[in-house]
Amino acid sequence: MRIVVLAGGIGGARFLRGLLQAAPEADVTVIGNTGDDIHLFGLKVCPDLDTVMYTLGGGINEEQGWGRTDETFQVKSELAAYGVGPEWFGLGDRDFATHIVRTQMIAAGYPLSAVTEALCARWNPGVRLLPMTDDRVETHVAVEIDGEKKVIHFQEYWVKLRASVPAEAVVPVGADQAKPAPGVLEAIASADVILFPPSNPVVSVGTILAVPGIREAIADAGVPVVGLSPIVGDAPVRGMADKVLAAVGVEATAAAVASHYGSGLLDGWLVDTVDAGTVGEIEAAGIRCRAVPLLMTGTDATAEMARQALALAEEVRA
Repeated sequence: MRIVVLAGGIGGARFLRGLLQAAPEADVTVIGNTGDDIHLFGLKVCPDLDTVMYTLGGGINEEQGWGRTDETFQVKSELAAYGVGPEWFGLGDRDFATHIVRTQMIAAGYPLSAVTEALCARWNPGVRLLPMTDDRVETHVAVEIDGEKKVIHFQEYWVKLRASVPAEAVVPVGADQAKPAPGVLEAIASADVILFPPSNPVVSVGTILAVPGIREAIADAGVPVVGLSPIVGDAPVRGMADKVLAAVGVEATAAAVASHYGSGLLDGWLVDTVDAGTVGEIEAAGIRCRAVPLLMTGTDATAEMARQALALAEEVRA
């Protein structure tokens, strides 16, 4: 079975770990969000790609869900001693090595897709990890701080400000001019199932879909497209998805997110059992829906979520 997964960071990576347990023989291609990418200290940092790579490769900090295990922060401390920031973005010493290698390869002329493949050769994540594009895309957020309207990088909004002010708009800058990375459209066209994990529907999956050609390829693939709600009981399972959903005019409910993706894209949608009352509403909109436990409390629970998603895909196919 060939499975394509559109993935953001922590939620997408943890779902993938469960998927690999649930379907160990599957050929899995992951299309990773690069809208969170940021340049820091002269280095290109790809948080979502790295989180997937580290999580599946056994190098992730399990407690926080991002960054390396057994990390130290001597370089960050030294930079701070020189007065060089930003101090709010926690790059560790082990993590710095990844970004140095990536930046050197890009400077030598390699596209991000080739660099990602080279980095994955070390980590052996068990999936084919593709960036959504080789072109530069950065998600920016329009906010008002102390009466001043400004546009800031998504990482500043998410990490530094902790989404403490309303997001007035969310824009994947450069996405409209980007092209899907090599292999992305081919993977979609040859897939047997396409999955949207419980990643952020605006700044993770939504940013991937903003690259011209990807949404259309998924809609035209002719295979089941099944998503898992990142909203449980009218609140995000993790993170602050409700903040960016509000910026695009979408309620923080499982049904609203399904409608946001739309029946032209989604064939199936899993909601948590606490949201079972929304199943009829979602199915009335033309999307097959089932209520199952959606809390990723461990790999076994996550694997069962993946099995349910694949089972719903088979129902759709039938």
